[in-house]
Formats: sequence, C-alpha cells, structure tokens
Amino acid sequence: MYGVDRWGRRTLFLVGGVQMIISQIVVAAAIWAKFGTDGSPGDLPQWYAILVVFFLCIYIAGFAWSWGPLGWLVPSEIFPSEIRSAGQSVTVSCNMFFTFVVAQCFLTMLCHMKFGLFIFFAAFVVAMTIFVYFMLPETKGISIDEMGSVWRSHSYWSRFVEHNDDNDVEMDQQIPPVHTH
Repeated sequence: MYGVDRWGRRTLFLVGGVQMIISQIVVAAAIWAKFGTDGSPGDLPQWYAILVVFFLCIYIAGFAWSWGPLGWLVPSEIFPSEIRSAGQSVTVSCNMFFTFVVAQCFLTMLCHMKFGLFIFFAAFVVAMTIFVYFMLPETKGISIDEMGSVWRSHSYWSRFVEHNDDNDVEMDQQIPPVHTH
C-alpha cells in the first residue's frame, strides 16, 4: 500500500498486470517444455523445479502489490457516498464467489489443461489489464467528493452519469419509477 499514493492505482494495476502475464507465460512455457501434453516430466532436475517455483513467486509478488490489495481499495474510492456500502457489498460478494470458483476448479483444470491453464489465466490478466488501461480513471490524489467530476470527464463513463448543478453524481435512470397506489 506504500506505493498507491506515490505511483497511482492505474500504474500499479498496469505494471502488476504485466508482471503477472510474463510470469504466467514463463511458467506455462517451462511446464510445456518439460511435461509436454502428456504430463510426464521424465527426469526433472532440481534447478528446473526451482525455476518454475521462482516464477510462480514472481506472479504471487505481482499480485500481492497490485491486483490483490487494489481490488479492495479502488472500489471503495470510486463509489459515490450514497451507494458505497451497496457497491462494496457487491464487490466483496463477487470477489469471494470467484475465489471459490477458481479454488474449486483449479486442480481439475490443471489436470486437463496442463500448461494451458497458465495461458488461460494469463489471458484473463491481459483482459483485466486492458480494461484498466482504457476504462479505469486514475484516483490518485482525488477525494471521494471529487469523483463525480472524474466520471463526468471520462471518455466512456461520462455517458452514464447525469450532469446536474449541485456537482453531485447521479447514475442515469434507465428503469422507470414504480408507482404504488
């Protein structure tokens, strides 16, 4: 969390994403080169196993200083005060649900996909990193009260935010109000 206010959220997301992508591709290539598609390594030298574990640790380090903590921090900063608790609830629920899904599926996927599993997850990190690059505004040095102007000035998200005179942000209402009698 030390570098968040120094370098910015987007920078940490992007650099961490690149670190994670590279390390997953290296792990996939190393597993493919030694295990192939049949999963039999033959004689596996200790240095080779250390190399694979080293790049797994590089991946974990990249996640630990970028996507891991920022996945909790950034949502708490970008939701308007009126819906922050609901937004955080959805964020936590999604995070826990997909953590559960990945944990339940990982070993089965590894047995079937072998080295391809790491390419599969690297593809998701590529998609996430591209999303951050194009869709996430930088929130470094911006107070929660100023987030409305950030959303209004964003090239994409501005079309979903109403512009009013009170300088508040309101999401565009697509659902008609329900009338009760």
